[in-house]
Amino acid sequence: MKLALIVSGILLFNGVVRAQEILPGANQLDEYLPLLKDKAVAIFANQTSVVGKTHLVDTLLKRGVNIRKIFAPEHGFRGTADAGENVNNLTDPKTGIPIISLYGNKNKPSTEDLKDIDIMIFDIQDVGARFYTYISSLQKYMEAAVMNGKPLIVLDRPNPNGFYVDGPVLDTAFRSFVGMQSIPVVYGMTMGEYADMLAGERLVPGFPKDYKKISSRIYLLIVPNQHYTHKSKYNLPVKPSPNLPNMQAIYLYPSICFFEGTSISLGRGTDKPFQQFGHPSFPKNLYRFTPRSTEGARNPPLINQLCYGYDLSKVNVAIIKGHIQLTWLLKAYHLFPDKEKFFLASNYFNTLAGSSVLAQQIRDGKRESAIRKSWEPGISRFKKIRKKYLLYPDFE
Repeated sequence: MKLALIVSGILLFNGVVRAQEILPGANQLDEYLPLLKDKAVAIFANQTSVVGKTHLVDTLLKRGVNIRKIFAPEHGFRGTADAGENVNNLTDPKTGIPIISLYGNKNKPSTEDLKDIDIMIFDIQDVGARFYTYISSLQKYMEAAVMNGKPLIVLDRPNPNGFYVDGPVLDTAFRSFVGMQSIPVVYGMTMGEYADMLAGERLVPGFPKDYKKISSRIYLLIVPNQHYTHKSKYNLPVKPSPNLPNMQAIYLYPSICFFEGTSISLGRGTDKPFQQFGHPSFPKNLYRFTPRSTEGARNPPLINQLCYGYDLSKVNVAIIKGHIQLTWLLKAYHLFPDKEKFFLASNYFNTLAGSSVLAQQIRDGKRESAIRKSWEPGISRFKKIRKKYLLYPDFE
């Protein structure tokens, strides 16, 4: 006879330790279905919005929920559009429900969009990096909820990079859709925790002090994950976007995405996006790859050009150990022959970094240790705020 004991999200079977399955907020149907009864519902969702193997929209429709509109983020409802690509509004062929894109020129629902809506739901899988735009979409969705007096339910999901906090903190002079708040690049919060912070710190104005209660005037309910902590290593069941195809790419993303602001290819248009980097001018004896036009990367940087560089697809991601890796960025700058052209003229690198400081530190030849030390005061201030809004046991 097997005996099971639950201890802090761990199952003990006759002394054998097994991790209990992490269940996202969307799986906790009993927590939010009663609030949807006889309501007109809008859902912000994409291909990651699943309950088990079934899409949230289908799950709710089968239970009689009246879904009037679907809102979609960057990469679209099906998650196949290129990074930064504008996605047109359309009608979901499976359900006939209108899908409204909230990326590009329009990044939050209008009053017209919400006039026939009683309650709003947000359910998107994040990857835990400031420049991944889904936290910006969350903020805009919250703004629309407050402005239009609509209750909002955030169905939380685990953060696969939620086990550390690191990176430069954004200077609000560099605010954009790839960074809207003064947080580090890796902020170590789930979507639910982040929404709680946005409301609690009045970063989205209009939330009253008792905002966590759902009523006709109060706007935010967070349905938490089960069996999740910030020490958890969560494997995403669905890729969150076209160029993050596996957990290796997701773990490397906070370190590798800086290359988006440089002349270097990070593997878009290959079978290893965010798992390699290189350039035609690098030494010819290095690893080689050629970016091509692919789904999700129709016109990647350095398309059809043979690049020389480094394959990170087999790197042991345990080396991250709670830190963004600057080694690869510094190495690429060292190898690049024309330093004046390493950073793109658009200054997009500064937009990603959240200030002009990191680029200047690289130009000045600062050591990685010195760069990290410059981050410490901002990270320390953020961690104090973060602690107030954690819904799960922390990694420290």
